[in-house]
Amino acid sequence: MFILMLIIGYLFGSINSAILTCHALRLPSPRSIGSGNPGATNVLRLGGKKAAAITLIGDALKGFIPVIIAHGIGLTHLEIGYVALLAVLGHIFPIFFGFKGGKGVATLIGVMLGFYWLVGVIFLIIWLLCALITKYSSLSALIATLLSALSTILLFNITTAIPFLIMAIIVILRHYQNIQRLIQGTESKIGQKSKK
Repeated sequence: MFILMLIIGYLFGSINSAILTCHALRLPSPRSIGSGNPGATNVLRLGGKKAAAITLIGDALKGFIPVIIAHGIGLTHLEIGYVALLAVLGHIFPIFFGFKGGKGVATLIGVMLGFYWLVGVIFLIIWLLCALITKYSSLSALIATLLSALSTILLFNITTAIPFLIMAIIVILRHYQNIQRLIQGTESKIGQKSKK
């Protein structure tokens, strides 16, 4: 069942909510305009709050659902962590969209909420506080990703935390260009048009 759940996690993750939402709402493809990232932040720039909310919920659910299923069939915490990892990898490297996906943040929120609600809440609180202070979605996501992944060590143990630490590293690496723009002072703030 563990191997099957890994496959299910990846396939769920491969569903790209940003692309499907933009198509359904007759918006430009998020991969061709703005930052080029098929994620909720770029959809916000393209289609406003409604489109971004649909994208965010969809991306979170595709991480949440396979993790909840894994809980329901009795997988161990470590096994569930790897199902979560595959869902995030599916979002970043989706088989349905030429292995070119988003940065994994919304799906990461979903898997964390599904794995243990407190980890997801830690992420959301840190992201919100950072966003209110800095106005940078990317910086808020990076800080929240790192700290919430580290929280799994305290809440569980280092072994259980391994897949979450791997997810954090991958998500941070996917934000390489954002990190460069943050350093250069050219990163777009929440609600601004992309400067790219």
